[in-house]
Amino acid sequence: MPHMHSVQLPDDISARLTALAKATKRTKSFFLREAIERSLEDLEDVYMAETAYEDFLKSGEKAIPLEKVEKDLGLAD
Repeated sequence: MPHMHSVQLPDDISARLTALAKATKRTKSFFLREAIERSLEDLEDVYMAETAYEDFLKSGEKAIPLEKVEKDLGLAD
């Protein structure tokens, strides 16, 4: 069963969404779902990477230079 959510949009974005829905004869909900689906994976990647980086900084672990990792894995030229 779908969940209902509420979001407030600035007037200019709301007007664009309304115009798009009217021009395509689709619902505004359709386009909101589409926009969320297309961007959610990117947002997850960004915020999860930021969280992992913050956790790394707090851990006090030392970073390994990329050149060393490449050499150890046999990827260095």
